[in-house]
Amino acid sequence: MSKFASTLAAWQRRHGRRDLPWQGTRDPYRIWLSEVMLQQTQVAAVIPYYQRFLDKYPTVEALAAAQEDDVLRLWSGLGYYARGRNLLLAAREVARRGAFPNTPESIGELPGIGRSTAAAIAVFAFSRRAAILDGNVKRVLSRVFAAEGDEELWRLARRLLPRQDLETYTQALMDLGATVCARKPKCEACPVASRCIARKHGRIHELPSPRARRVLPTRRATWFVFVHDRAILLERRPSRGLWGGLWTFPETRVLRSRAGTKLPIIEHGFTHFRLLARPLVHRLRKRVESPGRLWLDLADAVHAAVPTPVRKLLLSL
Repeated sequence: MSKFASTLAAWQRRHGRRDLPWQGTRDPYRIWLSEVMLQQTQVAAVIPYYQRFLDKYPTVEALAAAQEDDVLRLWSGLGYYARGRNLLLAAREVARRGAFPNTPESIGELPGIGRSTAAAIAVFAFSRRAAILDGNVKRVLSRVFAAEGDEELWRLARRLLPRQDLETYTQALMDLGATVCARKPKCEACPVASRCIARKHGRIHELPSPRARRVLPTRRATWFVFVHDRAILLERRPSRGLWGGLWTFPETRVLRSRAGTKLPIIEHGFTHFRLLARPLVHRLRKRVESPGRLWLDLADAVHAAVPTPVRKLLLSL
C-alpha cells in the first residue's frame, strides 16, 4: 500500500464511522439502497428513510413487487424523486436477472446508478477493485494533491487504489471527507494534513474549485386547492418531470367554482430553479368528480405520495 492509503486505512480503524445502519453488511441490496439515498442527501436525513424502506421492503425481490405509488409515498420528503422511481425500476431489473450484478460496469447499467455509485456497491458488496469519486472524496483528493477537474481526479483516484484492504481505504476516503475534510475542514484532526498541498499553500477554500454560481430561474404556479368537507382533490404528475408520479394540487382550474381564497405564497428551492406557488382554496358544497384526479380524505392525503411543500400546505388546512 502507498503511504497515503495505509495512513487512511489506519485512521479509519481508529476514527472512522461505525454507527451507520448500512455498515457491516455485504448485502448488495442494502448497500445499493444506502448509496442511492445518500446521493445529494445528508446522512442524518437518510437514516430514518433507509430503516423504513427495509422494514417495508427487506429484500430486492420485495421492492421489485411493490407499486410505484407505495414506493414514492415512502420516499416522500427525501427529494430528488427520480431516485425513488429508478430504485423501483432497478429492483425489477435485478429480479428479472435473478441476481444482483457484481461488477462496476454491470451495476452501472441499472437505472439511476452512476459511475461512482456503481463502484461503491462493487467495492463494499463484492470486494471489486474500483475507484469512487463522490463529493466527499473529490474534496479530499483535490485538497491533498491539488488536483483539479474530474478527469484528473478520476485518474488520481484509480492510481491511489491499494491492492489490499480496499474496503477500509474506500470507507476512509468517504468518512474523512464527510467528517474532517468538510467544507469547513478540521485540519488539526486530519491524518494526512502534513502532506496536504492545499493546506501548505493556503488554498483549502479554493479546492475543489467552486462551480460558478448561477442565478436560479423562478417558476410561478397557481395551486387550485379544491376542498369538500375534509376531502381534497389531487392529481398525479406524469412519470417524467418535476415530482413525477407524485400527487399534487391541480395547476389549472379543473372544476367550476367561485373565486378562491388566496393563501400566502409558498416558496420552495430546487437544484435548478425556485418555485413560488400561490394556493387558491375553493371550498365546494358537493364533491365533483374530475377525470384523472382523485378525492382523498385530508388525513390520508397527508400520508400519500406527495412532495414536501404540498404536505406542508395539507397540514395547514
